[in-house]
Amino acid sequence: MQDRTVAHSPAGIEVVGTNKVLKNTYMLLAMTLAFSAFTAFLARGAAPLNPWVFLGGFIGLSFLAQMLANSAWGLLAVFGFTGFVGYAIGPLIGALTQSSVGSELVMQALGGTAVIFLGLSAYAITTKKDFSFLAGFITAGAIVLLLGVVAVLVFKMPALHLALSAGFMLFSSALILFQTGQIVNGGERNYILATITLYASIYNLFISLLHILMALSGDD
Repeated sequence: MQDRTVAHSPAGIEVVGTNKVLKNTYMLLAMTLAFSAFTAFLARGAAPLNPWVFLGGFIGLSFLAQMLANSAWGLLAVFGFTGFVGYAIGPLIGALTQSSVGSELVMQALGGTAVIFLGLSAYAITTKKDFSFLAGFITAGAIVLLLGVVAVLVFKMPALHLALSAGFMLFSSALILFQTGQIVNGGERNYILATITLYASIYNLFISLLHILMALSGDD
C-alpha cells in the first residue's frame, strides 16, 4: 500500500516520467547509431560527399528532425538525418579500413568515443547535477565552431582543422552533460529531441577524435 502511494505521488510520477524518457532516448539512440553504421557500410565504396553538401545536409536535416519532433513524422526524420550522416562518413571509413593502420585508428576513435560518452552519461545520471549553466557556453560554442567549419572549408588550414577538432570534442562533451542532465532533472521530455542532440554529440566526438588520431599518425 505504501509503494502504491509513492508511485502515484508527484515525485513518483516525475521519476517514472524521467526513466521513460531516458529509456526511450537510449533505445532510439542505439537504433539510429546502428542505422548509421548500416548506411556507412553501404557507402564504403562511394565517392565522398562535397563538404558543403554535407554541411548543408547535416544542418538542414537536423533542423527538420527537430521541427517534426512532436509529430508522427519525427521518427522518420531522425532516421533520415542519421542515415545521411552515416552515408556521408562511409567513404572515409571505407578508405581507412583498407589498411591495418587505418582500421586501428577507426577502432581507437570508436573506443575513445564510447568511453567518453558512457563516462559522461553515467556521471550525469548518477550525480543528477543540473548542468544548465553550460547553456551559454554551448550556444556560444556552436556559433564559434560553425564559423570555424566555414573557415576550414574556405581556407584549407590543417592547423585550424586540428584545433577545430579539439574544440568539437570539448563542445560535444559539454553537450552530453547538458542534455543528459536535462533529461534526468525533468527539463527534457521529448526523447526525439534528446536523441538528435546526443547523436550529433557522438558523431562530432568520433569524427573529431578520428581526425586528431589521423593527424598524430601522419595520415591526415
